[in-house]
Amino acid sequence: MVNNTKRIVILGLMVALALVLSIIESWFPVPLPIPGVKLGLANIITITVIIFFDFKDAISVVFIRCILASVFGGGITGFLFSISGGILSTVVMNILYKKGSKLFSTIGISIAGAVSHNVAQIVTAGFVMRDSAVYLLLPVLLSSGVVMGLFVGLCSGFLEKAIRAAKIIS
Repeated sequence: MVNNTKRIVILGLMVALALVLSIIESWFPVPLPIPGVKLGLANIITITVIIFFDFKDAISVVFIRCILASVFGGGITGFLFSISGGILSTVVMNILYKKGSKLFSTIGISIAGAVSHNVAQIVTAGFVMRDSAVYLLLPVLLSSGVVMGLFVGLCSGFLEKAIRAAKIIS
């Protein structure tokens, strides 16, 4: 187990990494005419925190990242979309990892997280916009969630192996 000081330092670095990935991702939007399609690179960090720490730490990292990302350019609406998706996807990924990691690979867990993130964002958009037409985007967002979740899951798997090999977190 990681001592408390080291844990706090590593989690602070995880917040910083997730925020940097989130900001970099905003510089290179996915070239699709559908709003809301993103790579979800910050989820690489969320999955890593789920693997090496506990649920409370993962939710804390997501919450702090969402607040800071909205301060640096997301605004209140961006915060609502980000936090709703971030919380639901973290809950789903944590359950799958803690209860079903023998059944689900990191890729499967990531795909479930991406899909649940998109569902939460669409539901939030429906409430914010008061328009059920946003649900028409759901098939495209779910499909993109599978593709992006696959990519994020692969990256998360590589990062997990690198951290274990370097014995950064024991």
